[in-house]
Order: sequence, then structure tokens, then C-alpha cells
Amino acid sequence: MQAMVFEGSGKPLILKEVATPRPDAHQLLIEVRACAVCRTDLHIIDGELPRPKLPLILGHEIVGVVVGLGDKVARIKLGDRVGVPWLGWTCGVCALCRTGRENLCDKARFTGYDIDGGFAQFTVADERFCFPLPALYADVEAAPLLCAGLIGYRSLRLAGEGRRLGIYGFGAAAHIIAQVAKHLGWEIYAFTRPGDVAAEAFARECGAAWTGGSLTPPPEPLDAALIFAPVGALVPAALHALAKGGTVVCGGIHMSDIPSFPYADLWEERMIRSVANLTRRDAEEFLALAPQIPVRTRAIAYPLERANEALEDLRHGRISGAAVLVPPAISG
Repeated sequence: MQAMVFEGSGKPLILKEVATPRPDAHQLLIEVRACAVCRTDLHIIDGELPRPKLPLILGHEIVGVVVGLGDKVARIKLGDRVGVPWLGWTCGVCALCRTGRENLCDKARFTGYDIDGGFAQFTVADERFCFPLPALYADVEAAPLLCAGLIGYRSLRLAGEGRRLGIYGFGAAAHIIAQVAKHLGWEIYAFTRPGDVAAEAFARECGAAWTGGSLTPPPEPLDAALIFAPVGALVPAALHALAKGGTVVCGGIHMSDIPSFPYADLWEERMIRSVANLTRRDAEEFLALAPQIPVRTRAIAYPLERANEALEDLRHGRISGAAVLVPPAISG
């Protein structure tokens, strides 16, 4: 099969012919139809997530069709369309797994990091961590739901309750979760790079009531803030913008260092918390909710061999929505 292969920090991906994987007992063999590109992929390439398996096939927002089954697969059939997210395997027996916190399992393995992912024509994945996808979404449209959507949903769940929601960094995750939040009754305040007129317009299309630069104080205090940009300086800015009792949720897997800030900005029961990975419950709830709203994703398709171009467009903020790789179709 064809795959874009990562061989080490700072190196571009290389298009290669590699062996098609074979599923083990609990795995599915999946023909990849689309795989979204995530900022986490950039963090891996840049060495900010330092222990990927090498060589590695990146990609953890996978949409595909099941073309092979391990001998212990029980709930998914040949021909089913499934989505494969970042969380690829957990032990199932530790205290965290047994208390609904499998996203924090010490032995967890992640798609496109510990396990080869979807920047390829085929991949394998544990059926227990694969999900049926709503028929409403075409393959390219569905791919961003599997990380941008899921991490956004978990971030919103952890934000608590309120009326005014700030979203810092208006990219793939933000454009999805803004629609969900508006559906749930939040008023959206979108913070973008200063002077990024296109991002502000995109945020308004997705339901934002107010837009402004990332360090601009909002017109009213926020009840919660979600930070998707990997910029530590946004944490004190968001914290300073909160009303009493509000929460700042950091939705990324990596962020630059957070500068110091006065205790007065944290006082009055404000809170800062992070989101780590996702759980299967998150996926089940969000994938059921998205078509009811309905969430609409904006996705820009790139052929698989242009993965490096897609990554650089993401890095430099040239994408409104999500970049999605489309592998060559398999003949027959």
C-alpha cells in the first residue's frame, strides 16, 4: 500500500510503498477513505511529543470501510464504515479504566503515535475503539469529527455551565464545538490572531456573537473559556477574562509554557484545567449529537501525497476548518 511515513523529528513525511498491515484477533483491517490532519501531528513531527514509534504512519481522524476482520471481532462487520480516533487501546483493568477515566490509562496506546494511523491506504485498529459514523456525513466531512470534534466536545463538557463561552484559536476544533455550544444555549466569543479578518469572519459563520484579537478583553466577563491554540500566554489572558467561578479549559495535548499571573486572577473560585485524550463515552455521545444539531464541518481535501503541504498549511494558519487527506482509491 501507499503511505506517508514519518522517520524522525523535523523531517518531512515520505511517500512509500509499505506492506499492508494484517489485523490481529481484535482488530479490523480498514481501507482508509479520509484522514484529517491535526495539530497533534505537527507536535509529533516537531519533537514536542517525544516518544513516537519509528518509523510511523501518522493520522488519528480516520474514516474507512472494514475490509478484514480478526478472529475475535464481535460487533463490527465487513463493509461497515467506521471512524478511528486518537485513543487506540487501553488496559481496561487499572483503577482509571475501571472508573470511567480510560483516557488517563498509563498503558494507553494512541493512533498515529504508538500505533500506525491513517496517512495510508489501509490501517488496522482495535474494534473496541472504532465507532460507526452518522450517515449524514460524507467521508471527508466526517473525518474532523474524530478528534477536532471529540476533543472539542470533551473540553465543552468540562467547562461547566454558563452563558458566555470564550473560544481561543478558531480552527478545526473551534468551528465544530462553536456549533454545539450555540445549540446548547451558549453565547460564543471568538478570539483569533490579531488582525486575522478571515478567521473572525469564519467564527461569525459558525455562530460567534463577538470576535476579537486573542489578547483583547471581551465586552463581558466569560463563564468559561476553551483554549485550542497551543500558546501558553493565552491562559492568563483567558483567566483574566473570566467571571467569578469560571473555568479555563486547555484543549491541546501540548502548549508552550504558561507565564506567571497574579493570584487575584485565579481567586474567587476560578479554575484552570486540561483535557487529556478522550473516552469511548465521549465518542458515543458526540457522534450521536452531531447529526441532531446538525454540526457542519468545513474540510479541505488534499491527496495523500500532499500531506506535507497540508501540514504546512495548518502550521501557518492557512486553513479555515480542517485539512483532510484522501488516499488513492483501491482498484476493485
